[in-house]
Amino acid sequence: MNDKLKSIHAEFEQSIVSVSSNEDLEAVRIRFLGRKEGLVTNMFKDLGKLSVKEKPVYGQKINDLKNLITEKIAQKVKEIEQKSIESLKSKGADAFDLSLPAFKNEIGAMHPLSIVTDEICTLFVEMGFMVVEGPEIETEYYNFEVLNIPLEHPSRESFDTFYLHKKSLLRSHTSPVQARYMEKNKPPIQIIVPGKVYRPDATDATHSFMFHQIEGLLVDEGITLAHLKGVLSVFAKKLFGVKTKTRFRPHFFPFTEPSAEMDVSCIICSGKGCRVCGGNGWLEILGSGMVHPKVLKAVNIDSSKYSGFAFGMGVERIAMLKYGIDDIRLFFENDMRFIKQFS
Repeated sequence: MNDKLKSIHAEFEQSIVSVSSNEDLEAVRIRFLGRKEGLVTNMFKDLGKLSVKEKPVYGQKINDLKNLITEKIAQKVKEIEQKSIESLKSKGADAFDLSLPAFKNEIGAMHPLSIVTDEICTLFVEMGFMVVEGPEIETEYYNFEVLNIPLEHPSRESFDTFYLHKKSLLRSHTSPVQARYMEKNKPPIQIIVPGKVYRPDATDATHSFMFHQIEGLLVDEGITLAHLKGVLSVFAKKLFGVKTKTRFRPHFFPFTEPSAEMDVSCIICSGKGCRVCGGNGWLEILGSGMVHPKVLKAVNIDSSKYSGFAFGMGVERIAMLKYGIDDIRLFFENDMRFIKQFS
């Protein structure tokens, strides 16, 4: 891993020296920091192969390299811009008129859902999880059956979705990605799965037919409910503050047993009771549980040897709690007055 990091660093230093245009610089950025096939991005994917002790060490080293490359690319942008200005100046006043009024540059901002998604994924990556994505168009098998939701199961109605053709559909949760990953990979498995999901809900202040989910999965030998509670408690404290308390309430999900909803102490009133938490001091943020043995069997994992836990949360709900937003529709109206607040 060290040799690979050094090799990538050396290749970047050699590549950045010869860059003379914005087009070349963008090509360098994509090669090293590209979302899908960037060399540094792929290093994060390799963390899942390391031991528990090695993951935080190399995770920090990869982050340091990513930050270094980002800073040097930013410096190069300024250098290219300065050389362009000097070149225009050398051509005389006709080429570069300093008396002209400046163009107004509209400064953009990351969407609040992107901010929260990145923050949540980063927190779990720091705990050794690997980010995995999958198709939004799914089959009935992966969206329902492999997750212990057969056709006649009453809970299937709550996961109903938009059907397309030949039993293909828009996924109603990101759990199918977990099933696909377990089919192709042997334990230990430690993944986080962000993405859009779809359900035929009537749109109102708290519901949307399309929303974003982040689900997590950990499968290994000896995994218990204590591991689930420990990981999610650490996550809640990192996201909402070290004073955040958590509680787990029994619930039902067809793909986990036992199952639980997790609440956090109200971030508005610190658990004293207010309008946001309905006066009880707690806010529900996610569902969780131990992976059902039938799900493990469906993906050819021996449930007598391995166990695991899974959890899932709505990104919109987390963002609404975090930023005090009272209407989910604001996320999708593309009103720059709303989005710019998060720059």
